[in-house]
Amino acid sequence: MNTSTLQASQREIYSVSRLVRETRAILEGSFPLIWVSGELSNLAQPASGHIYFSLKDEAAQVRCAMFRMKRQLLRFRPENGQQVTIRARVSLYEARGEFQLIVEQMEPAGEGALRLAFEQLKHKLATEGLFDSETKKPLPSPPNQLGIITSPTGAAVRDLLTVLRRRFPALPVIIYPVQVQGEDAPRQIIRMLQLANQRQECDLLILSRGGGSLEDLQAFNDEGLARAIHASQIPLVTGIGHEIDFTIADFVADRRAPTPSAAAELVTPDQQEWYQRVTQLARRLSQRQRQRLQQLFDKTTALEKRLSNQHPRQRLQQRAQRVDEMNQRLNRALHVRQLRFGHKLEQLQARLARHSPQQRLESVAQTARQLEERLHRTITQRLNNEGTRLTQLARDLNNLSPLNTLGRGYAIVSRESDGRVLRATNEIAIGENIRARLVKGFLVCRVVEKEGD
Repeated sequence: MNTSTLQASQREIYSVSRLVRETRAILEGSFPLIWVSGELSNLAQPASGHIYFSLKDEAAQVRCAMFRMKRQLLRFRPENGQQVTIRARVSLYEARGEFQLIVEQMEPAGEGALRLAFEQLKHKLATEGLFDSETKKPLPSPPNQLGIITSPTGAAVRDLLTVLRRRFPALPVIIYPVQVQGEDAPRQIIRMLQLANQRQECDLLILSRGGGSLEDLQAFNDEGLARAIHASQIPLVTGIGHEIDFTIADFVADRRAPTPSAAAELVTPDQQEWYQRVTQLARRLSQRQRQRLQQLFDKTTALEKRLSNQHPRQRLQQRAQRVDEMNQRLNRALHVRQLRFGHKLEQLQARLARHSPQQRLESVAQTARQLEERLHRTITQRLNNEGTRLTQLARDLNNLSPLNTLGRGYAIVSRESDGRVLRATNEIAIGENIRARLVKGFLVCRVVEKEGD
């Protein structure tokens, strides 16, 4: 074997698929998730829900793919010629051997600076400990009075009040009106937050607004607002934007709710559960009071026996009088407490009665009665019509009956041997018996002569 043949046998030969596969592994292992900025072009949006496009600048371009699950999170509609910033994984499309980016996140290019500022401020405040769970204040359950810092004309405040009325309408609410977007919005929110802390009229606050882009939510990424929330003596819950929206205020707040409606549900109990809890507490209080009275009575009885054995008459009388007074005071306190809980239960029952389905049931019952009357009339009319029709059919049947024909002097003649009805003289022989049916009775006759065979 010569040297060239030996060298050829020792060469490692790659298949195309192996080369592409190993190249892809090298690319994906060498780059972390990266941010890339450029212009959209060659945008394709097939029915699968994925989108494919090129990202280019003045000197180069790269193919990109964004799959349906990530595309559903987009806050804008991508178009050719649009400047965007993407967060993507470097990869290789093996089927065509093409270098490409797998896009995880995409936003208009203008949001890139806001995103960078957001991350820098988030890191700074986290380092200072403003996000630490140890600094979070517990939420009152339920609050005595709730304060809402939001726009008085936005959808968020309507959602909040709707949920609060449904879950716990007895909770008093104070609206602290502010702008939630624009340059002046952070200053207004800080001023209202400080005002709420000065007045101390609420024991829980909600900071809220509806969804929007990163730029729309920029007021809640303000460092001054973050420090004001951290300094607040009143616990604060945020309900800002949608479930995927996170702001600096969310990280500093004592609790974060994904939406304004979720914030309202978070801070309020369900009124039905609350009613059941009040009823249970009233029952437990009554039981404890009876037990306490029984214990005092038993203790008094024991003391009376003890004093009786020692004959301290005067002291016994004083103790008995004291016990009577305590018993009266306890009875009065029990009566007042029962009246108070009874009044509260009556209010709750009246509130529940206003939501009772009784009126709806009465309306449905009335409708059912009307339908029943209509059905009865329809059935009666149908029976009458069918009775008339049956009478007419019986009359027609009687007219067509052979017996009716016999009544006019005709007879039905049949061969006596087998009962076969005769229609012509050639169906019977001379000497055979025939049977003639009249309108009343039968005649048996013998054929002696035939005519008209």
